[in-house]
Amino acid sequence: MNTLLNLIWFVLAGLWLAIAYVFAGLLLCVTIIGIPFGIASFRIAGYALWPFGRTTVDRPGAGAPSLIGNVLWIVLAGWWLALGHIVTGIAMCVTIIGIPLGIANFKLIPVSLMPLGREIVPTDRPFAGTARW
Repeated sequence: MNTLLNLIWFVLAGLWLAIAYVFAGLLLCVTIIGIPFGIASFRIAGYALWPFGRTTVDRPGAGAPSLIGNVLWIVLAGWWLALGHIVTGIAMCVTIIGIPLGIANFKLIPVSLMPLGREIVPTDRPFAGTARW
C-alpha cells in the first residue's frame, strides 16, 4: 500500500514539493553559514518525495543549537515551504481519494517548519538511530 500511495503522491505533489526543497537547499548552500540548512533541505526533499512508510523522530542531544537553527530556518525558508504543504494539502482534501495525501501533506508541515533536531526513519523502526535503553 505504501508503494501505491508513494506513486500517486509522486505524481500529484511529491515531485513539485521535492523540487521546492532542492531549490531552497541550493539557495541556502550559497553561503557557508547556510550549508547545514541546505543539507537539511535536501534531506527533507527525499522525505517529501516518498513520505509513506517513513516518519520523523526527535534526535537525542540536538539541544539549543537546533532550536536556534530552527528559528533561522523558519525565517529563511520554512514558512514558504510550509505554505506549499498547506495549499497542496487543502487541494488534495477536496476529493475523497486525495484525503490520505492531504493528511500526509499536513504531517509534513512540522518538519518543513523545524527540520533541525529531527531524523527521518522507516515507520517499522521508529526508534532507529536513537539510543533507547
